[in-house]
Amino acid sequence: MTRNLRGILLFGAVALLFVIEGQTVSWNSALGILNVGLISAIVALGVNLQWGYGGLFNIGVVGFFALGGLAPVLISSPPQPEIWAAGGPRLIAAFAVAILATAVAVYAYGRTRGRLRVALILLFLVLGFFGYRALFDPAAGAIEQINSSTAGNIGGLGLPVLLAWPVGAVFAAAAAWAIGKIALGLRSDYLAIATLGIGEIIVAVLKNEDWLARGVKNVIGLPRPVPYEVDLQASPAFVARATGWGLDPVTASSILVKLCYAGLFLAVLLVLVWLAELALKSPWGRMMRGIRDNETAAEAMGKDVTRRHLQLFILGSALCGLAGAMMVTLDGQFTPGTYNPLRFTYVIWLMVIIGGSGNNWGAVLGSLLIWYLWVKVEPWGHDILAFATSGMADGSAFKQHLLDSAAHMRLMTMGVILLLVLRFSPRGLLPEK
Repeated sequence: MTRNLRGILLFGAVALLFVIEGQTVSWNSALGILNVGLISAIVALGVNLQWGYGGLFNIGVVGFFALGGLAPVLISSPPQPEIWAAGGPRLIAAFAVAILATAVAVYAYGRTRGRLRVALILLFLVLGFFGYRALFDPAAGAIEQINSSTAGNIGGLGLPVLLAWPVGAVFAAAAAWAIGKIALGLRSDYLAIATLGIGEIIVAVLKNEDWLARGVKNVIGLPRPVPYEVDLQASPAFVARATGWGLDPVTASSILVKLCYAGLFLAVLLVLVWLAELALKSPWGRMMRGIRDNETAAEAMGKDVTRRHLQLFILGSALCGLAGAMMVTLDGQFTPGTYNPLRFTYVIWLMVIIGGSGNNWGAVLGSLLIWYLWVKVEPWGHDILAFATSGMADGSAFKQHLLDSAAHMRLMTMGVILLLVLRFSPRGLLPEK
């Protein structure tokens, strides 16, 4: 079987799964799974850039994804002039003091030596910290006390939500640059530990800094780039058209909205895959794979390995941030409490490994397949266990234990799939060429 034919057949099989879902359950369900699968494919594409191109083991994906999700809050949510007036100037002053203290400490590091260097750096950082807290704490308190039940944060700019998508990528890329300048000199296993910790720090900050995005109280009612279902249902022309198709207007409006989202997400994904393929086949892409395979040889040929790793780290993290902004747009709300490493790191890595590390189309295939199974395996497991225990007496402790275990079918199935793929196709379903 040729490589292209194998890819066509595998994508066809995944498409068939979605068609079956639409026919047997509902098209709302199928499109809902598809939309999140497309967003996951963008995250997997970013991880594939880092790992498949450069061998960078980033397991802090959830942090960059969450940071991208902050962008729609700051860009698209309604402005809060009275809240900004209460604490905005002091917030700006606090961050200016922090930046100035850091810059002076860096300058002192480069200009001094020995004990004087240590003393000056500690002096500037301690003074900067106390100056920052003296301005920041009153500002944050003032912001959080205003309309705390519905706002209590600095609000946004009220701009179109589509503008927040590239801003989310910029947020994640900026964080990746700062992290990469420090951590990319570490060996791969230490880099993994560092990114894991940094990802959790980012999520913890978003959960606890209420002045920024309400923390765990969540930001709801974010604008969307597609029509609202209630507006479609209020349109006589849409209702007449849906009725003519034999559809309930409520169901038809939900399907149309999901189709609009799917079109947007698919267009973004295809553009990104096209750009990634161009990069992979370019001299830059060949150089990156050469660095991945043998860093020592690449350095001997004059390549700046750390700088190239930083490029990949920034690009991959930017895609994670872009996907994070898209996910918040799809949900219409920003919920920091839902960002956990299992969903937004482990599952993404599973998608890349099963699809085929180093293959962009493999990352897309793995994302769609794994997300479909991630959603469907739990109800399938419950049905299977209900059938298997149908002969047992009601009230049996063993029967109840088995039925309660259905929730764990998802994790067990993912592990079994990973083992099978690693055994029979260790380079993934669509291996790197």
